Amino acid sequence: MSDTITFDSASARFSLPFLYAGQSQKEVFVNEALARCDMLLHPAIEGETDLPPPSPSEGECWLVGMEASGAWNGQAGTLATFQGGNWIFVKPRDGMRVFDLSTRQEQLFWGSWRKASLPMEPLGGSTVDVQARAVIGQLVAALQALGIFPSA
Repeated sequence: MSDTITFDSASARFSLPFLYAGQSQKEVFVNEALARCDMLLHPAIEGETDLPPPSPSEGECWLVGMEASGAWNGQAGTLATFQGGNWIFVKPRDGMRVFDLSTRQEQLFWGSWRKASLPMEPLGGSTVDVQARAVIGQLVAALQALGIFPSA
């Protein structure tokens, strides 16, 4: 893994590098900014893991787990994308959303990554209201279709 590139002047939210007048090697700055934009526009992650995949495809994006190690050591909770043969990391900000392709569910960052859990189906009781149970089932199905609840 190459060292993470740091820039003297970058945007406040996602550290997109700024260009200077008369700057040499502008392509390095522009390419880094484009790679980060590519990751952040409608972000979809492959899943969450502590270790980088052994043979990532170009453009793969992952949520780095809390026990990050290997090439991802020190990057817990960040988004990692494989671009140009290197891992690029972006620290999430409050309000950021990603879609997890492995669970087909949306996650929200608000101090930490959050996602809804599937509610228990109502069971038991001496009288079961079939219509109410059907409506609850339809609501759960709708929330799953929107990626709010995980698919069963």
